Amino acid sequence: MSVDRKAMAQEYKQTPRPAGIYRVRNTATGRCLLGASPNLPGIINRHRFTLNDGSHRDRELQSDWNALGESAFEFDVLDELELPDDPAYDPADDLTVLLQMWTAKLVAAGVELYPTTARAHS
Repeated sequence: MSVDRKAMAQEYKQTPRPAGIYRVRNTATGRCLLGASPNLPGIINRHRFTLNDGSHRDRELQSDWNALGESAFEFDVLDELELPDDPAYDPADDLTVLLQMWTAKLVAAGVELYPTTARAHS
């Protein structure tokens, strides 16, 4: 059975990725990094990679990761946007509003956030 790799690659590129709000949570302290992304699987993978590589942009999160190890962290999707069928739709504004809502909600609940949460977009 022949696999048409070119067709599979094209189909993958055209498949919309889930967009929404994600969280990296330090289970030892409860401290969190929140972010918004039009590609949730991609951004979570990026955070994991840069933390394992020692090159994460949030130095406090990186320091905690180095001290506690990967097993002390959880990666969650908190909210997903329902994407319209319109190919011209840009989720950036909706993601900004969602991130602001989730940040306010968690801060009101007393959750401490890592410094880069305010600009955690990708």
